Parts: sequence; C-alpha cells; structure tokens
Amino acid sequence: MTGRPASPVVHEVPALVVGAGLNGLGVARSLHAAGVPVWIADIDATQPGMHSRCAKPLVLTGRQPLHLELEALVRGQAADHRPVLLLTQEHAVKALADHQDQLDRSYRFILPTPQILHALMHKPTFDQWARESGLRVPASYRVCSAVDVDEVLAAQPMPIVIKPSAHVSEFESQFRKAYRVETREEARKLLLEMLAVWPDLIVQEWVPGSDSDIYFCLQQLSETGQVEASFVGRKIRAWPPGTGGTASCAPAPVDDASILAERTTAFFSQRAVRGLAGMEYKRHKASGEYIAIEPTIGRTDYQEEIATLNGVNLPYACYLSAMGLHFSQSQEATPHKAFVWRDREADLLSLSRADQTARSWPAQGLAVKDALWRWADPGPWLARRRQRAWRKLKGMATHQPGLRDRKSHDA
Repeated sequence: MTGRPASPVVHEVPALVVGAGLNGLGVARSLHAAGVPVWIADIDATQPGMHSRCAKPLVLTGRQPLHLELEALVRGQAADHRPVLLLTQEHAVKALADHQDQLDRSYRFILPTPQILHALMHKPTFDQWARESGLRVPASYRVCSAVDVDEVLAAQPMPIVIKPSAHVSEFESQFRKAYRVETREEARKLLLEMLAVWPDLIVQEWVPGSDSDIYFCLQQLSETGQVEASFVGRKIRAWPPGTGGTASCAPAPVDDASILAERTTAFFSQRAVRGLAGMEYKRHKASGEYIAIEPTIGRTDYQEEIATLNGVNLPYACYLSAMGLHFSQSQEATPHKAFVWRDREADLLSLSRADQTARSWPAQGLAVKDALWRWADPGPWLARRRQRAWRKLKGMATHQPGLRDRKSHDA
C-alpha cells in the first residue's frame, strides 16, 4: 500500500508542521517527498526538524497563546494561502482544541470536535468509551488525593503502572510519562510525590508482555469519518523499557494488522474521530488478547514515519483531505522491502539494559531507516552532533579549577 501519488505532483499550498522533534521531522520528510512545501515551527530552534532541508524553519516565541501565534505567523508568511495545519504534540492539540473556529480563517485542518478531543485525551473517559465499544482495556483506578492511595493499592495486584490521567507539561517536566512499580511501598511513595504536582493520577493493571508485544494502528479519517489510510506497526524496543516511547518499530504481521485495523476503525467510527489518529494495543503474553492501552487523537504519533517508509504516507493523506482532494491507498507501489524505523540513541540505550528481552530484531530482510540520519537530509544529524559537542565542551569548562568562583564573581 502507498500514500504516494501515481505521478509526481507539486503542490502550491504549504503545510505547517507544529513541533520539530523526531515526530515532526518524519512528518516534514513525508510531506516533502510527496511534493508539498513544508514549514516547521517550534519554540526550540535546536530541535532536529528545524535543521532539515525538507522544511522551512519558523521559531515560535511562546509569548502568547498558540492559536494567536499561529494566526500571526500565517499573516507574515503566506497571506495568499491557507496552509494545511498538522500537529505532532498533545499539548498543541489541547491548546488549539477550543479555537478551531478562529483558526479556520487562517488554516485548513481536520480535527474532531473539542468535546471529542478533550474526552479521548482523558484516560478515564477513554477507558469508559472503549469498554462500551467492546475493547478490552487494563483495569485502572483513579487517584486524586492521598485518601485514595491506600484504598487503590489494596485493590490492585502488583506490579502496576502509574501515570497521569492526561498528558500535562507541568507533570512531565518532573516525571516520566509512566512508571512500572513492583511494590506497594514504592507505589505509595511515588503516588504521594506525584499528587503534589498533579492531583489526577491513574493506577493501572500491568499487562504481561514485552515491548515487542505492543502494536499500534495509525489512521487518517476524512471529514465524514471514512478511513482514507491505515497502517499497523509493532514496536521492537522502547526507551525506557516497559513504559517508554518507541525506540524502534516495524510493520506488524498481516494477521495482526487486519484484526487491529478493523477494531480501531470501529472505535473511531463510533466516536466520530476525524483527521490523524492512532491506537496503541498490547498483546497479553498469556492469553494472546489485544488490550487497548491509549489513543492518539488530533496529531501524528511519535513513530508516524514508519508508515510512510512502508508505503502509507499518512501526513500526505491528511494534507490532501484538508485540501478537499482524494487520497488513494493503492497496492501497486508497495515497497519491495519492509523498513524498520529506529531512534538509534534510544534503541541502543534500550538494548543495553539487562532486562531487555527483544534482542534479535530487526530480523533479516528488514532494512533499517534511522529516524535522524538520512544521506539526502543530513542537517538534523549534523545539528545534533554539534549540540552534543558543545554540551561536552561546556561541561568540561564548568569543571575547570576556579571557574565556578570566577562565574560567581562576575554575577
């Protein structure tokens, strides 16, 4: 299957990708390969996507609400166009969810209603809707105060997963997005520390299995809810193992892909999901049952480029749909070789762990594409190397004898 047009097409209307991390870099490369002029915007000019030849970098100031900054940006960059807007970060989706009518004057985009966005980004609501739709989800308990802690820990067998009920920047600046905890004593201590920062946490059943038992279905749905493109992948390794983000991934086996695409389509259809979306599942090690872990709504997934590398250009499908054009996911241009997407640094860290079980992947016959390095687009990799060299030199300088005293005196 492929998301490439049958013949080369050069588009005039640009796409604005918000977020220039590895996710945004993959989206920019996908759109550029389809002939779309790309802008990429981030508050952090050091992000890899800001150094890609595939996109024009635009630095956001962060001095005003995101919807106002995006409106100002389009006035300065493309007064004659309404660019297509693609989001890569959940905080951006939250920031823009309630301003869609206002943004519609400046941008083209496809998003679910604010009500759907907020509901599906809230873990307890998603769990309820998933159960109503027939999806199996992990048993979970909400913890909103210290009073809940002992009651919840007594009810749930160990180990458990602890996470916030939604992605919150204040929380994520101090904690990882999720923790696997082995003992009640450790869990109680961690929960009390977390509650001081964000008083809405989830204690969740641990689903047995390794990171390579995690699958994801990525889709693009039209304004009318029709699935225009779909891809199912499988994680190889995560960093940190067990609860972290994707370090490497590959296409899922055909039988798994068929089952998960059908289930994901049914859920998104029932809940009026539109635009880019995804669902993560974990296959229970003992029962083989697929457990729905969490959705991604209104934005691309971290490893979105794995679909493009294997012939399903989801960002381009979203771009065409926002333009009112048809996207064809045909069988003819399927790549001859399946590709693995790998964040090399995270993958090597994951492999170095003594508890890592997925060591044999990628299997023979799978070509590895690095998330950062590409011969045709070396800028992001070179920028990362320069940044590391600078940090190393800066670190050496701060350890020079007497330097701390000189800095204090200068201050």
